[in-house]
Amino acid sequence: MKSPILNQIGTVFIPVSDIEKARDWYCDILDLPTDGEIQFGHLYVIPMNGTGIVLDSKIFSEETILKTPSFHFNTENIGEAYQFMKHKGVNIMTEIEHHHYFTFKDPDGNHLMVCKC
Repeated sequence: MKSPILNQIGTVFIPVSDIEKARDWYCDILDLPTDGEIQFGHLYVIPMNGTGIVLDSKIFSEETILKTPSFHFNTENIGEAYQFMKHKGVNIMTEIEHHHYFTFKDPDGNHLMVCKC
């Protein structure tokens, strides 16, 4: 039997404590408007190119925080991205590693990454 499951990732869920604050923070670092609807009082779908991101305040707890990056945001200029995040006051966890990536935390402590594409 051929598998009906596609070799695609539809979306990644990120646990957040406050859906409105998280929406505003993520949209700010991604230079996106914050005019999308918060669904069911706890979900915000970030308009992405490619794999989606859903912020979810219903799944948030200290145990569900992402302790290691599960994905990375792409950039064409890693140095510019690093300086941008520093300028925004983002909690940066590493310097630029191997001229290719760095890690940071969102306000809830989720570990995330930016990587040169």
